[in-house]
Amino acid sequence: MRTKTQVSGSSTATRMNFFTRSSFCYGVALGSVAGAIVLGFLADWLDLHESVFTLFLLAVALTSWYAGLGPAIVAFVLGELAFDYFFTPPLFSLRITREDVAYFPTFALFSALLIWFGTVRRRTENELRISRDALKLEVDQRRALNIELQKRSDELQATNKELEAFAYSVSHDLRAPVRHIAGFTGLLQKRSGAVLDDKSRHHITMILDSANRMGTLVDDLLGFSRIGRVETRKRVVNLDELVKAVVGEIAPDVKARKIAWRIGQLPICHGDPAMLRLVFGNLISNAVKFTRIREQAEIEIGSLNHKPNEVVAFVKDNGIGFDMKYKDKLFGVFQRLHAQEAFEGTGIGLATVQRIVHRHGGRVWAESTIDSGATFYVALPKTAKVNL
Repeated sequence: MRTKTQVSGSSTATRMNFFTRSSFCYGVALGSVAGAIVLGFLADWLDLHESVFTLFLLAVALTSWYAGLGPAIVAFVLGELAFDYFFTPPLFSLRITREDVAYFPTFALFSALLIWFGTVRRRTENELRISRDALKLEVDQRRALNIELQKRSDELQATNKELEAFAYSVSHDLRAPVRHIAGFTGLLQKRSGAVLDDKSRHHITMILDSANRMGTLVDDLLGFSRIGRVETRKRVVNLDELVKAVVGEIAPDVKARKIAWRIGQLPICHGDPAMLRLVFGNLISNAVKFTRIREQAEIEIGSLNHKPNEVVAFVKDNGIGFDMKYKDKLFGVFQRLHAQEAFEGTGIGLATVQRIVHRHGGRVWAESTIDSGATFYVALPKTAKVNL
């Protein structure tokens, strides 16, 4: 809190600064007029009488330019009196003559114009100075904000890397214990199944199923964590060949089902072939899984042309679908929109799809209606070297 002494000292300093500034400004007025008088005598001595009038106008102009409105008015008054006293007959007299009446309006008019111009200039300079200071303040604030945002971004990236390392470590270290549980439970089921009652055998079956499901979950989590750690190796990818290869791998496992495959012409894009194979493998596997309730499953894979710098492929099915109000949860880790008993899965597949697509600078989204199927869209960047 400021004391009375500090306030008094500040006020005194302000008054001193004002007095110093005023003294300088009015000193400019007096100096300019004095200079005009001296140069006027010199002009008279050189027989340049007509230039004397211009010298006093110049004094007013200089005062208005450097000192402001008040000193400029003083320079005008002093200049008019000095010009009348020293340079218009009768000399060394302030008596008004016809010649004074002729000179005064002209001098007043030009002086007024010069004072107005100087005032406008100073006002403009002041506004520009204020704008410059405000801009500098804004630039400094934005620079400080950018530094803070960069700091937060670095902290967030470091935290994400730590979380990825933690998830990778945990999932990697869990694999062996889970496999041991599943393996020894399987041995126990084989060797002791005959001497156990039905309830005990049911308990062993549940332990084995849970261990196997946990093993699958750990493997999927490990794969999801590995995506963020592996460097993408992008090149030209023919989606048509990639999707047909994925369908060829899945088809033998669903021979007993009636599935109508409709695969359209797919474009060429730019990306990591192994990662994109995982994307479409997940999407097509989901389409196969969620059409299991249909007597005749229909799976369509095609492309759209949305923007000149990207390609859009889609996987459409006539399966169970989902409620669009849950679309924000669709691509979250461990998020499931259907019961585990109805459809198997860990809830990591679509999160993996989104992570891979985002690493490619693309987009992924879905559209669906309950019991009327779903369509998943994947937008990927084109490559400028390929004629699409």
